[in-house]
Amino acid sequence: MGILDSIESMAAGRMGGGEGANPNAQVAGGLMGALEEHPGGLGGLMQHMQNNGVDTQAAATGQPTSPDQMGQGLQGSGIIEKVAQRTGMSPEMVKIGLATVLPMVMAHMTQGGTQAAPNSGAGSMASEILGKFL
Repeated sequence: MGILDSIESMAAGRMGGGEGANPNAQVAGGLMGALEEHPGGLGGLMQHMQNNGVDTQAAATGQPTSPDQMGQGLQGSGIIEKVAQRTGMSPEMVKIGLATVLPMVMAHMTQGGTQAAPNSGAGSMASEILGKFL
């Protein structure tokens, strides 16, 4: 089981589904599954966002990202739609969640917005990211 599978499983287990589930945890879980299927994974998604005019380096260093910026950056990637399908949330709600979740994932897995070594910090990423939402 890969780290992204671990995050998705932890999100599903901790949220318990239903009405009381934290939307950001749902989005985090859906994102991890969608990244597993995305060509190039996180690095490929960051490149796609840069090609669409979003400064992923700024996002990865904690600069606030709006839902509109997420929509612009992810347009044509299929990520919003995949996360919406996985979570049962609307695309608009997914964009709101991704504005919080995706910069955290990028910050954790990259250094200054550039792709870090594949195993850099991967062991604790699932717990750390989901812990911020639960």
